[in-house]
Amino acid sequence: MAIDQALLERAGRRNERWLRLYRWVPHCLSFGRHERASARYDRRRIEAKGLDVVRRPTGGRAVWHAGELTYAVVVPAGEAPGLRAAYLEIHHMLLDAVRALGAAAELAPSVGAAGLDAGACFAQPVGGEIVAGGRKVVGSAQVREAGGLLQHGSILLDEDQSLVREMTVGAAPPDGSAPLSSILGRPVGPMAAAAAVAGAAAARWRGSWAEVTDAGEVLTGARAHLPRFTSPEWTWRA
Repeated sequence: MAIDQALLERAGRRNERWLRLYRWVPHCLSFGRHERASARYDRRRIEAKGLDVVRRPTGGRAVWHAGELTYAVVVPAGEAPGLRAAYLEIHHMLLDAVRALGAAAELAPSVGAAGLDAGACFAQPVGGEIVAGGRKVVGSAQVREAGGLLQHGSILLDEDQSLVREMTVGAAPPDGSAPLSSILGRPVGPMAAAAAVAGAAAARWRGSWAEVTDAGEVLTGARAHLPRFTSPEWTWRA
């Protein structure tokens, strides 16, 4: 999360555009920026299971980052005239990627956004999200600040989101996620998924792309944000 925050600042300060694809080691439960984590999730049960947790700089609801690929798109805020328009544009790109992998996916019809207490991010789709058979394949969240826009999210590969429901205090809606492996009936590896996303992005957003082989400067910038994202006060705030 510190790296995504650093990229967000670079987008605003340097007019940069980034596509980042990554996985989580160890696996991690992430909360949305405005979720009431201490009231909504069972901290004792989470700690007893030894699960890593973090709070994202973006909104939305909880996500279990295990059998998935996380993407982040970061652009100068001036290139995204509205959050909704940017959300749909990025999801159209991701839809191209998911279809390239063989899934008969589509964008969910427009409905009102679910509240923060409506369960996990993947409990139910909202308008513009990527679904297959009515179940959610990709979950995303946004933030616009520091002159940049960050949208990141999870593309489910081979694990559902039932763990989030297990860690929820009280009643929670059923898991509505659909990993690509269950849709396609075959494994989908993270490298294949990453190649599909990179290809879809290059095709939709034509222009010169440069692969970053030395991320030292980005990592240096991210270190300044580590205290925030490793702070229990930030992670578990009400």
